[in-house]
Amino acid sequence: MSTERCDPGSSNHLLTTDSLRKAIHTHLLSLGFSKNGDGYFVDGELTKQRIRDLHSGHRREVLERNRSFVETHGPELVHHFATGTQIDPASIDPELVEVKPDSLESRLFRFASLLWSVPVSQGFGRRLRFLVRDRQNGCLIGLFALGDPVFNLSARDNWIGWTHKDRSQRLVHVMDAYVVGALPPYSFLIGGKLVAALMGSKEVKDAYERTYLGKQSIISKKRKRARLVLLTTTSALGRSSIYNRLAIPEGPRFIRIGVTKGFGHFHLSGEIFELLRAYLEALGHPYASGHRFGMGPNWKIRVVRTALEKLGIDGNAILRHGIEREVYAIPLARNWRDILLDNQKNVRSCVLPVSEIADFCLRRWIIPRAVRDKRYKRFARYRIMECLLNGGPESAW
Repeated sequence: MSTERCDPGSSNHLLTTDSLRKAIHTHLLSLGFSKNGDGYFVDGELTKQRIRDLHSGHRREVLERNRSFVETHGPELVHHFATGTQIDPASIDPELVEVKPDSLESRLFRFASLLWSVPVSQGFGRRLRFLVRDRQNGCLIGLFALGDPVFNLSARDNWIGWTHKDRSQRLVHVMDAYVVGALPPYSFLIGGKLVAALMGSKEVKDAYERTYLGKQSIISKKRKRARLVLLTTTSALGRSSIYNRLAIPEGPRFIRIGVTKGFGHFHLSGEIFELLRAYLEALGHPYASGHRFGMGPNWKIRVVRTALEKLGIDGNAILRHGIEREVYAIPLARNWRDILLDNQKNVRSCVLPVSEIADFCLRRWIIPRAVRDKRYKRFARYRIMECLLNGGPESAW
């Protein structure tokens, strides 16, 4: 048995490297993974519920870390959610509210995103967050957040036709939607399609340009003329019912461009990730705190892979979890590809105002669903607090 020891910092006790290896193995088995040689895999059909279950351990950790926040602020924040009787589907009138740090909106975004069955990332680098409110009652319809995209995404790069140099120079024109969704009771009315479509609005483009056009990059220290011409996003639970066939005439359209390779670190999130990070910290490795110095959205992957390999574990074998996610692209300019390939400089935007996007979504999805399905009327917002304090999934309304 190895006698090397590591100090996992915040865990306040010493672990042998063998104990840390065993903790990783036990954790993965508890999530539902099976051992296969040097790696792990999920046996059987990967249904949406199965994927939720694989994320359930991390979600419980997130809810527990946020329990004090929910208990303190929840009784106030929950009143920003609608009950079913407050909604007239034909009168839904969305507005975008940009989220600023240390504000009521910031607390509300944090509170609402805890409802996701797949825990929400905090985003990296450039970041824009929005609440979607319904003017008819002042309540939340949903939320979305845009951040720096991951550097390596083969589905995106192959679809655009990017070389490594192209990507390095022009990824600044792309943002990734890392949180997207409707909240109950609007989620019963296919409100997710409305929220997703609003990412392609003129108001979002204007907010981006106010915040980032001509600003200096944190990592490169160069001033870039960053024009937002493309959004990307990935499905959370396999095949996406929200993004599938989502297209607004003369406006945003969601184009399925491929799937991820089933490679990532979600199954090593929470306590296990902190143990791995603390292990590197005990070894004096710079990755342990690299996120503080502009290392970007691949920082967690670097931490996990490096820590695993120092433990004598094949990092790629563990990180290859096999759960593929659909990748979608949302062009915001008619000449988006020419801009991203540096063939043109002047952007010809194809965004629409929030009001026009909302009008189409109401007629196409929301009002017809309200006629067919009356469950939204029975929703009571007290269920929000029950879900967050008792750990129930957002799918169990």
